[in-house]
Parts: sequence; structure tokens; C-alpha cells
Amino acid sequence: MISISTLNAMSLGEFVQSFGDVAEHSPWVAEEAFKSAPFRRRDDVVAAFDAAMRHAVRDQQLALIRAHPDLAGKAAIAGGLADDSKREQANAGLDQLTPEEFAQFTLLNADYNEKFGFPFIFAVKGANKGSILRAFEQRIGNERAQEFETALIQIGRIFRFRLEDRIAEDA
Repeated sequence: MISISTLNAMSLGEFVQSFGDVAEHSPWVAEEAFKSAPFRRRDDVVAAFDAAMRHAVRDQQLALIRAHPDLAGKAAIAGGLADDSKREQANAGLDQLTPEEFAQFTLLNADYNEKFGFPFIFAVKGANKGSILRAFEQRIGNERAQEFETALIQIGRIFRFRLEDRIAEDA
């Protein structure tokens, strides 16, 4: 765990080295968040990551959404997930699907990607495969704009979970 004082003493390079992977394959989010330093609390860091994402142009936001892997998808099977994603999906039981469940996730991922043009984003911490499948099935009926916004909200939750795992609670 990194303390706020240690975090505030970091250079841009050190900050990106420590937090560049919080936003899936998108270190630019950490670079932008760093501009809000110094931080008083862990929540300020979370807010800076969220603000970096929210203030990005639409194409950058879409690239960030698309940088996320499918849940229980090909990257997971091939071992191509980022460490955080691998751990999060495993904790939700997505690494132990039955063949039928895997087929269901594969079909939903394909349908969702075809409809929206980006992967289904769900902050899986604290969830299980059943709750994820229910969310998948509910959200696939949404409009694209609503799902784009929901993806950003879910990515914000992912930021929070990952930063809470790395930064010590405020004193």
C-alpha cells in the first residue's frame, strides 16, 4: 500500500509506473490524473482518475472502453489479461465456468459487441457469474448512448477498486 505522502512525492514517471495500469492499457488516464496532485486523500486520486476519463474526448473514451477485455473471453483463455483483470475475473468465478456458462458468455459478448461496438464493461469485484450474467442480459436491451455512459460509470468503479487496493486509507 502506498501512502498519500509517498504518492505526492512521486514524479510523473513514477506515478505512471505505479498507476498507469489502473485504466486498462490506457496510461494516459494516470498521466492526466497526475495533474491534479498533490492529493489530500485517496478519494482525491479516485476523483482525478474519473475526471481524466470524463474530460477526455469521445474517441479517447471509446478507446478506453475498447481496451477492456471481454468477460470470460478469448483473452482470459489465452492468458492475455492484465494482472488486475485476471485477478478480478478469477475472484468473480469467471475462470471456472462450465462449458455451458462459457458458451453463454461467449454469445453475450459477441451480441453485445455487435450491437454497441465495444465490450460489455462490468466492475466484477464483489460480483459472481450469476449477477454478471443477469446484468449482461438486462443491459443488452439498452440504447448505445446509455451503454456508453454505463461503461464509463463501470470503469470509474474499476478505478476506485484498483486504487483502493494500492493506496493506503486516509490518515
